Amino acid sequence: MNTRAPTLEDVAREAGVSRATVSRVVNGVRNVDPAIQEVVRRAIERTGYAPNRAARSLVTRRAETVALVVSGAGDASDATQNDFAARVFADPFFGRVAGGVVGFLRPRSMHPVLMFAESAEARQEVLTYLRQGRADGALVVSTHADDPLPALLAEAGLPAVLFARPPRPVPLSHVDLAHRDGGRLAAEHLLARGCRELATISGPLAVTASQERLAGFRDALARHGHPHVPVAEGGFTLDSGVVAMSSLLAEHPGVDGVFAANDLMAQGACQVLRERGRRVPEDVAVVGFDDSSVAVTCRPRLTTVRQPVEDMAAAMARLLDEHVRGVRTEVTSVVFEPELVVRQSA
Repeated sequence: MNTRAPTLEDVAREAGVSRATVSRVVNGVRNVDPAIQEVVRRAIERTGYAPNRAARSLVTRRAETVALVVSGAGDASDATQNDFAARVFADPFFGRVAGGVVGFLRPRSMHPVLMFAESAEARQEVLTYLRQGRADGALVVSTHADDPLPALLAEAGLPAVLFARPPRPVPLSHVDLAHRDGGRLAAEHLLARGCRELATISGPLAVTASQERLAGFRDALARHGHPHVPVAEGGFTLDSGVVAMSSLLAEHPGVDGVFAANDLMAQGACQVLRERGRRVPEDVAVVGFDDSSVAVTCRPRLTTVRQPVEDMAAAMARLLDEHVRGVRTEVTSVVFEPELVVRQSA
């Protein structure tokens, strides 16, 4: 019985091309005709050929691994670090980011390594990991406006791309959403429904995206004769949505339209309204933000502003790949447009 592992020569014979052509496709050389690349890939599938990653790395000088870093601020204790990780895994947003990153990397035989950087020590671990060449670069999702990691990466000259525009200018590429336009879409929809006593549950106001969503909502309402909008600050969690909605009802019992800056907080708002005997949307219309899985499991299902997180994460991974390969040398930004998705809550 022949148990010999398939070789480059086997793939070349199967594809009807030279061994050198197969090698160029396997090693990601750019100037190979797409049609030939596809023929070679199919031949690889049929033969079961598996490239030797160590040998390939010697040729490409790449680790073929990317650090997906969820970063915070401060210097967390061990207990706080555990809490930080638990919050990350509980939030559907981060799952969508990971899904978009993997969707881009997997067809290219690249893989993400999840890292947390919520303390000074953890940030140094990330920097060391990258300096040692154990990953080709970092995809950074910051959870705090004062996060020092982006500046540290830039100062070290390490390849990195950020999810969201940093609060302070940093010479790193980033992917973001036009958050202000998203807030405007929510306001215009609630006004079109006939809502007149509007309020909003913002995200943490230290976060740029929260500020932008709130500003867009306020600006649109001001243009329609609503100069004052009650605001309760939340923390992008369901529990914070519950607390914020309870506070708004206590101070503004006549509220008939609410914009929550993410779907989890909108779900919390719906829960409170239901408990207080307020019908959604008949008595109070609710609009969320993200169009996450929460939007379709919530009852009623949420009208929400869609943030195409998976596409944004894939764009982030593509930018990093271009920087690492030297195809793109200048810092750039990619900004996606939000879209209103109408369901039952408003």
